[in-house]
Amino acid sequence: MIYQWQYVVDAGRHQWLIKRNCSLAPRQLGCWFGSLAAFSMLLALVFAARGAWLVVPFALIQVGALAAVFVWWGRHACDYERIVVCAGEFSVETSNGETLRRIEQRPAWARVEYDGARHGPIRIVTAEETIEVGALVPEDRRQALAQELRGAFGSPHAIGSVRLGEERNGWAA
Repeated sequence: MIYQWQYVVDAGRHQWLIKRNCSLAPRQLGCWFGSLAAFSMLLALVFAARGAWLVVPFALIQVGALAAVFVWWGRHACDYERIVVCAGEFSVETSNGETLRRIEQRPAWARVEYDGARHGPIRIVTAEETIEVGALVPEDRRQALAQELRGAFGSPHAIGSVRLGEERNGWAA
């Protein structure tokens, strides 16, 4: 799956929007599933009409398993992480399934930790708590995101080669 992260710098504000790049909208996914289920059941009924009635229960099991997978996929198709760093505060907003979580903190004593370990998260550590971000970013791109976050927490006006008002997109397979 291809993931997209969008990095925008405005005057004194850095924002990252990290999300899955969904090729099918939930309605399209439902239509595709419906046509697949209808074809499978039609084929099972044709076999049942010819005397092979045992095909029908297996077709129902197949359609049920596909429905479970499509429901799970549909719930997580719009997952995202939004990280905003300003001079006086930063916020991390995560959407995972039907759960929306928003944390706001002061960036004065915050630091970004990433050790580069396989499956290791990027952590934003404050005095009150540790916030894990970057779950939607592939492992080979997490180091770049961690560096951008460190730059934003260290400097409120510039980061790398991005100028104020510019936008940069990061793509990874």
